[in-house]
Amino acid sequence: MYWFCILSDEPYKLHNYLKTFPHSKKLVLTAFLSALAAILQSAGNLLPGVGYLISPFATAPILMCTLISIPFGLQSYVLTFLLIILIQPSEFFVFPFTTGLIGLGIGIALLILKRRIYIIVFTSLLLLGGIGFLLYIVHFPILGPIASTSLSLKVFGFIYIFSFIYSWGWVELSWFIFKKWYKLIEKNK
Repeated sequence: MYWFCILSDEPYKLHNYLKTFPHSKKLVLTAFLSALAAILQSAGNLLPGVGYLISPFATAPILMCTLISIPFGLQSYVLTFLLIILIQPSEFFVFPFTTGLIGLGIGIALLILKRRIYIIVFTSLLLLGGIGFLLYIVHFPILGPIASTSLSLKVFGFIYIFSFIYSWGWVELSWFIFKKWYKLIEKNK
């Protein structure tokens, strides 16, 4: 029952609340969150070691922008990508196919899909597609020496299991954050 339950309405309520913002406020918020996402994504190379623990959190700003609206999420995705090219060109391949893609995917899925399993499967397939594209089509060793760039169904299966667990974690974390965020908004009204 856990997998097939409908997630609470907090993401929809937040989306409706953020829709009431003036267009200029949405643009400023999108620009700020895009800059934050670019900095977080660049942390992996700027702060070796601990930065690799920080860089996955670049998903959150893209997710928040997508919650404002899908077009603002796409703008944030593109703007963050362009900022990463300027700040840390070595992250040029990683962001659009992994961290940014999952933020965009979860945001879209939260607004369109209702059941937890559909959201997780959708985002895990997006992440699998992004990693698979980098690994097997571009031959970019995104997973380092763990996986070769030659196609292997066993490795592909492990990548999907990782993608599913990673997406599940992000869906639960985002649901928790949006629930707290909405309670804070309701309290300050």
